[in-house]
Amino acid sequence: MKLSEISRFLNGEMQSAEDIEISGPAKIESAQKGQITFLANPKYHAYVEQTKASAVIIDDRVQTVPIPSIKVKDAYVSFVKLLKLFSPAEKKYVTGISDQAYIDKSALIASTANIGPFVYIGPGVKVGENTTLYPGVVLLKNVIIGSDCILYPNVSIREECVVGNRVILHNGCVIGSDGFGFAPTATGYEKIPQLGKVIIEDDVEIGANTTIDRATLGETIIKKGTKLDNLIQIAHNVVIGEHTVIAAQSGIAGSTEVGNNVTIAAQVGIVGHIKIGSHAIVAAQSGVSKAVQEKTIVFGSPALPISQQKRIEASLRHLPEFHKRIKELEKEIEE
Repeated sequence: MKLSEISRFLNGEMQSAEDIEISGPAKIESAQKGQITFLANPKYHAYVEQTKASAVIIDDRVQTVPIPSIKVKDAYVSFVKLLKLFSPAEKKYVTGISDQAYIDKSALIASTANIGPFVYIGPGVKVGENTTLYPGVVLLKNVIIGSDCILYPNVSIREECVVGNRVILHNGCVIGSDGFGFAPTATGYEKIPQLGKVIIEDDVEIGANTTIDRATLGETIIKKGTKLDNLIQIAHNVVIGEHTVIAAQSGIAGSTEVGNNVTIAAQVGIVGHIKIGSHAIVAAQSGVSKAVQEKTIVFGSPALPISQQKRIEASLRHLPEFHKRIKELEKEIEE
């Protein structure tokens, strides 16, 4: 595409007299002649002087760059749009309904659904229009899957669970496994029946090997637009709000409620029966033991407001000096 065409597509302002040909997008560090890159993070500004890219997408707050550019409101979002423009249409590796799939006679499968080999579809299951089930997917009794979903290989969805429209479930994710419920008795632990289900609303994406437990009673709910990374554990009766993002290796204990537009970074642990307010941010490797208010940033273990935690971290670095000084003062007092 011509640089001017890209500029019009992004509703940007072209900062070049020459309308050059662009072959595709690339990272700023490795871009070559003919490619276009972007600059959104200030720490990459030095690369603009070194990049071999023929053009760059920049935020409108960036003044000048030494190569042809397109100025936009948000360079990162614009580059994502450009990636989609240049990427080829996704090839479907599963089309039609395989003879090697098992489909119960009582299941209702849309005529436009695609079902790969070795898929198991149990009694009472419903699969919507244009949904694709890759090999090894298992849907147990009365599972409902909406339209335009993609379930990658070896996804397992247990009985009675509901998945909305345009949901993507990556390899090996497990929806509706039993919650971790055991009652202590004199002779050991008695398993508590897990009679609820999981509801996943529209436009949710869930990463590989993430597990979401069914509710003891009622529902575990993942609300619309939420994105979960790989290797996440969501316990029974948790409710996660709309458009929340959770990074890898995080775990949320039972009956906790997470608000809308929350950001939870990697390796965060959250105890049960608390609330995380909407628009809160939990920094990586934090241990959350108490409720988090709306629009609060917390960090550390136990997690505290980030300004307080930074002061604590700064004090900890001086502990050896403090210890030495206290010993000196104790000696002076004794003398």
